[in-house]
Amino acid sequence: LMANKKFWSQVAAEMAEFVRSHGFSVVEAFVGHGIGREMHEEPQVPNFVSPTWLRSGDFPIRPGLVIAIEPMVNMGTKRVRLQPDHWTQVTADGKPSAHFEHTVAMTEWGPYILTGPPGQPLDEVFLSPKMDGKG
Repeated sequence: LMANKKFWSQVAAEMAEFVRSHGFSVVEAFVGHGIGREMHEEPQVPNFVSPTWLRSGDFPIRPGLVIAIEPMVNMGTKRVRLQPDHWTQVTADGKPSAHFEHTVAMTEWGPYILTGPPGQPLDEVFLSPKMDGKG
């Protein structure tokens, strides 16, 4: 999805359209984030596109970028509400939701998922034909 894109807004628009085309909604109250010297840093990495964000937050996809992509998809409304514990978020309409996260590094060869499935050897996550000398 990221390989042929120049700006994050292109990826976010495609993700949001995919979700909506299947009858779900994308939570807009939370976004992913950059990873660097700190765990949570700029840029903000939304899973949707808004005019406000396009004016001030879009960023280029280039080698060296490491981001946490965190889509949150709801069966109903995109709205969420805070529970009394001041931490837990639930969907505003009480319908199911799913949150998924991957950390992705952009290299000169393209995007690489740094967070693989449990039990998957790291060499399978990191290596591609271009990186292992076989392609």
